[in-house]
Amino acid sequence: MKKVILTGERPTGPLHIGHYVGSLRKRLELQETNEYDIYILIADLQALTDNFSNPKKIRDNILEVVLDNLAVGIDPNKCTFVVQSSIPALHYLPMYYANLVTQARLERNPTVKNEINQKNFNKSIPAGFVNYPISQAADITAFKATHVPVGIDQLPMIEQTREIVESFNRTYNCNVLVLPTAVLPDNETSYRLPGTDGNSKMGKSLGNCIYLKDSEEEVKKKIMGMYTDPNHIKVSDPGNVENNPVFTYLDCFAKDCYFEKYLPQYKNLDELKEHYKRGGLGDMVVKKFLNDCMQEVLGPIRERRKYYEERLDEVFKMLEQGKEKATAVTNVTLNEVRDAIGINYFTDDSFKENYL
Repeated sequence: MKKVILTGERPTGPLHIGHYVGSLRKRLELQETNEYDIYILIADLQALTDNFSNPKKIRDNILEVVLDNLAVGIDPNKCTFVVQSSIPALHYLPMYYANLVTQARLERNPTVKNEINQKNFNKSIPAGFVNYPISQAADITAFKATHVPVGIDQLPMIEQTREIVESFNRTYNCNVLVLPTAVLPDNETSYRLPGTDGNSKMGKSLGNCIYLKDSEEEVKKKIMGMYTDPNHIKVSDPGNVENNPVFTYLDCFAKDCYFEKYLPQYKNLDELKEHYKRGGLGDMVVKKFLNDCMQEVLGPIRERRKYYEERLDEVFKMLEQGKEKATAVTNVTLNEVRDAIGINYFTDDSFKENYL
């Protein structure tokens, strides 16, 4: 029996290289093992929790997120794309789970707390936003996901889902819901890729992202303008590779074969770092090499995106098929949940017998 993976994104904008190293690259690796049923959720309901006044933003980005996934190499024959709001079970289950967790516990969730601060909600917190861990638990459990690829900042969300699963199974004396396991990126550098400006957070509103769909010229311009070591003023100055976004990106993207092709005077990244640290290596040399590495990665992604952009009818058909499959799968879980609680009034003959 195959294990089940649930993963995905909120459709609030096109995906960037932080998404690529943080989740998409792992998604590709898991896809090729053929060990999993993989569902990719386009989480538009969760996106509405802090974009309720601008639903057009979500509507405009659903296809962007799907195309970005396809562009990196996600195979629609191996993975199922699901638009969250189109699946009835994902509307019902959060109501059942909401009774198993307190509001105080939701507000203590570190991920929720951090995002509340980032969005400056203060006391005006939309109820949907603070409760979205319940919605996420519904997504994961509806598909009976055994593994959920996440960034390290999302670990509290998986822990909250596990608490809800354990509470449900204990309360209703059943084993209906499955305990999920978080899957983290292999490379610790990938846990949180910084913005090109050195900001620890990469985001569209900050203007510090390299998007997967960026043109070759846009990528080069952004890399050449990247923040580096502010104390590395002269080429001869010793440089710091720690907290230097250019080297952080190289940790994620540089391969020995790229050195052989573009920078043969160095065997690998360790040699490049040592030269930079002792001085005598300019930032522009390093940035040009990073651009070469990034173009190697993003070039094929741009080509695949173009392929699917020219076949949008196939993409829409794929989403319709995903809706049908996901509805059938999640309805099984929904009915099992109702049976466990005892609110399956019209399908349980014993309920009728009590009154006849």
